[in-house]
Amino acid sequence: MTIGSSGSNEAPLARQLARASLAVDFVRFEESVVAKAKICLLDFLSCAFEARHPWGRQAIGIARHTENGATIIGTSKLATPGDAAFANATLGHGLVREDMHAASICHHGVVIWPTLLALSERTPLSGLTLLAAAIVGYEAGAQIGRALFNADLARLYRPTGLVAPLGAALAASRALGLTEDAATSAVSIAANTSSGLNEWPHAGGSEMYFHPGFAARNAIAAIELAEAGACASETILEGEAGLFAAYRRRAAPAGIRLFAGSEPEIMAVYNKPVPACNFAQTAAQAALRAAREIEDPEDIEAVSIHVPEAAARYPGCDSRGPYRNALQAKMSIPFSVAAVLARGAIEENNYAEINDPRILRLVERTELQRDSAFTAAFPAQQGAEVSIGLRNGRTIRRRLDNVIAATPQKIRTRFRQAATDAIGGNRARGLEELVDGCERLPDSGVIAKQCRLEPAERLLRPAS
Repeated sequence: MTIGSSGSNEAPLARQLARASLAVDFVRFEESVVAKAKICLLDFLSCAFEARHPWGRQAIGIARHTENGATIIGTSKLATPGDAAFANATLGHGLVREDMHAASICHHGVVIWPTLLALSERTPLSGLTLLAAAIVGYEAGAQIGRALFNADLARLYRPTGLVAPLGAALAASRALGLTEDAATSAVSIAANTSSGLNEWPHAGGSEMYFHPGFAARNAIAAIELAEAGACASETILEGEAGLFAAYRRRAAPAGIRLFAGSEPEIMAVYNKPVPACNFAQTAAQAALRAAREIEDPEDIEAVSIHVPEAAARYPGCDSRGPYRNALQAKMSIPFSVAAVLARGAIEENNYAEINDPRILRLVERTELQRDSAFTAAFPAQQGAEVSIGLRNGRTIRRRLDNVIAATPQKIRTRFRQAATDAIGGNRARGLEELVDGCERLPDSGVIAKQCRLEPAERLLRPAS
């Protein structure tokens, strides 16, 4: 059997996925699944409103303005759907606080939501359609990512860049009601755009922030080409030069089934409590528990951190410096833990001073170790243990068997603050009400429009 051949007499994988995506009926989803989709949308919007960093301004700056275009969140600028999706995905990724699906090592929401929001302003989509499409996108991207990725591949390629374009293309196919042929071509074209190299943690580059932007723009390009009649390779996933052969160097599975588990994959997505790498979250939370028992961080002599193998091996997660920018610090488990111990908090400001001598002293005393028990439990659970040796000989150990996700209430609180700062309190409240009642909306495009800063308001607010 050649590499990439599934050996199956079934339809090619791209067509299987297209067929399954188009057949999904919203009424099959339980209330908890719909509620999770809404929280993920609010969380994405929260990040996009809040992340006004250089990379966000750069993405906004290159967007081509067009009348009656799609909204760039928190601005008065309208752009082509592809450019708006690129900018919004970059903004949503700008804090490194986007939602996470551990089994596929991927951030699906930061690609799916910008894609769907941009298309909702181009083509009227009901709120039911928007939510169903998003759930399909999370499911498809997660299942493809589960099958494709392992720790070795993730050291070289960014999972979000490789699989999120496919999930977003299938979400958009479902939203727009494409034919099976067109949806098959859309996901096949999206697979051709898979990209994203993991050199940035080593070199200190900022291109990571743009990976979801490329993925969202490519998903829209794939959809528009399919709508225009483009025909792509149905065997793009399992073929001898397909996605699995090219990246994983092994045969694709015989089938990738959607919604075959006990619950949809979106329910396995967790919302980050803090703006840092996924793999740093649990260790930082364990460190915070330990920090509450330490009177003076100067008393810390040694720090040992135990994490799953996937966490220790992901690019940048084991870095002990030097740190050229906040992103490298956010990726580093040693830095994240040291910052919590030095400052007694988990927050964005932990990464504001990457040369803080109090933090760097602790980084030097930190050892990162792979833990077999945590490795065996991953990705269903993402555990970590922090062991701290003090000058007086005392050792403090704090262990968490799984990351503690941000609660819906915390997500709403930070959404309200970020949205109010960006578009004002009245519009922020209206936006939250639109998302909460999304399934009743005849045209979900009003959600994106509510994120828009009107020109008159822009004069009163700082430039992004």
